[in-house]
Amino acid sequence: MSLEPRPTKMFCFQCQETARNEGCTVMGVCGKNDLVANLQDVLIYTIKGLCYVCNKGNYLDNGIMEYIPRALFVTITNVNFDDKDIIDWIKRGVVIREKVIEKAKLNREELPHCATWTYKDENDIIELSKAKEVSVLAEDNEDVRSLKELIIYGIKGIGAYLSHAMHLGYNNEEIHKFVVEAFTKIVDSKDVDELFNLAMETGKYAVETMALLDKAHTETYGHPEITEVSLGVRDRPGILISGHDLKDLEQLLEQTKGTGVDVYTHGEMLPAHYYPFFKKYEHFVGNYGGSWPFQKEEFEKFNGPIVMTTNCLVPPKDSYKDRVYVTNEVGYPGLKRIPVREDGTKDFSEVIEHAKKCKPPTPLENGKIVGGFGHNQVLALVDKIIEAVKSGKIRKFVVMAGCDGRHKTREYYTEFAKKLPKDTVILTCGCAKYRFIKLNLGDIDGIPRVLDAGQCNDSYSLVKIALALKDAFGLKDVNELPIAYNIAWYEQKAVAVLLALLYLGIKDIVLGPTLPAFLSPNVAKVLVEKFGISTISTVEEDIKRLIG
Repeated sequence: MSLEPRPTKMFCFQCQETARNEGCTVMGVCGKNDLVANLQDVLIYTIKGLCYVCNKGNYLDNGIMEYIPRALFVTITNVNFDDKDIIDWIKRGVVIREKVIEKAKLNREELPHCATWTYKDENDIIELSKAKEVSVLAEDNEDVRSLKELIIYGIKGIGAYLSHAMHLGYNNEEIHKFVVEAFTKIVDSKDVDELFNLAMETGKYAVETMALLDKAHTETYGHPEITEVSLGVRDRPGILISGHDLKDLEQLLEQTKGTGVDVYTHGEMLPAHYYPFFKKYEHFVGNYGGSWPFQKEEFEKFNGPIVMTTNCLVPPKDSYKDRVYVTNEVGYPGLKRIPVREDGTKDFSEVIEHAKKCKPPTPLENGKIVGGFGHNQVLALVDKIIEAVKSGKIRKFVVMAGCDGRHKTREYYTEFAKKLPKDTVILTCGCAKYRFIKLNLGDIDGIPRVLDAGQCNDSYSLVKIALALKDAFGLKDVNELPIAYNIAWYEQKAVAVLLALLYLGIKDIVLGPTLPAFLSPNVAKVLVEKFGISTISTVEEDIKRLIG
């Protein structure tokens, strides 16, 4: 390949923990090596080319709609660390792309390199991964690069949520069409205004995707209900399921019935307990541990097998690596993959037999978590909430949603929650809640001061709650509500949620612990001026400016 070589071994700044808040250039803070990082860039490059030919050829079929969201999901932080797995995704994308070129009768000479490159063997793919052309840094203008990466990361989040919805049989072709058109514009455009508008349009389709997934979840498993979830353990072997995929949980629970093996949730799977459907399983016993940054210690003590259905996987320690099973887009060298049967269902029999040979989980804590405050449940309490606000018992709602992370700066969110005035109520979803949901913050006239709506994708619930409260109070603008936004971010699904909130006109969001490294000074300035985005300072200062 004659393409210009990369200026560094790798370059990645898509997550909040990127090195020095500038970019990882030797190895990812997440644990991915430079080969994996560069191959993920090639996969995105391949998706760009596929989308380009689909757009130019006006061609989209079920196979393409199945491939693109999942391939995007592969590149999200803490999903896939396996170079061989990623190469397979790249090869599959090239095969699909070539079929589109043939069927649409496109002239290869009129297509960009991302839509025409081919390979003889895997070494060609690895050589391409070293080229500047496929790197984030291929775009020299930092503002154009910033906007393109903002859009790509938002679309990665859309791909993740769309994959979950499709797993449950729900789809929306218009979302796929947007993704195809958006990547075509990313390839062609260098116009800052056009790209900024595309970023806002990405927010629109992030809303539609989260609405689709909300529909998939609630029509399949019922609307979340107020639920107490046990944090303790039983004296039986267990399987720990982490990630986000409820369809995988359903299959695991069905296959573990009557086996003497209990099932526990971890991380973002906690909200599964809130759905009525899952309450019929007596062996679905509780939640173990907290958010993803602490899984090395928690997985070690669980003693039984762990099933990773999606992100967020931390590279496992050798001491428990043989107990970690992966499925869907998740990959890591040496981990066992759960087989998929011919009918598309998954075979958890090896995991179950493994669990039977393991000790019960080592207790981490006792007590309960209360959650299940999705939009349907909160709106059932709307009269009580309005009365509490009008009477002055609730001064303000504070949205503390988003992601958790490893940095010590995340302790800020625990202290912020502790020091909030007692006439405030926290609305939360995502794994950020683990920073404060186990605190005893009390209630206001029976309304808990922490209302957990669920997973990160359930940010849609918080939006629906805000819009419903706006109508209930007779307000013209959602920003007139007594709601403040102090949101923690980490990866690309959080970027999709942020763009969704901006599209809906939400202003004055406090984002932390840092602003994204991929925002150039000029792009950050526009977001600050147009939407009032800022970053966290001290707990005391932020309570003063957000609560008054």
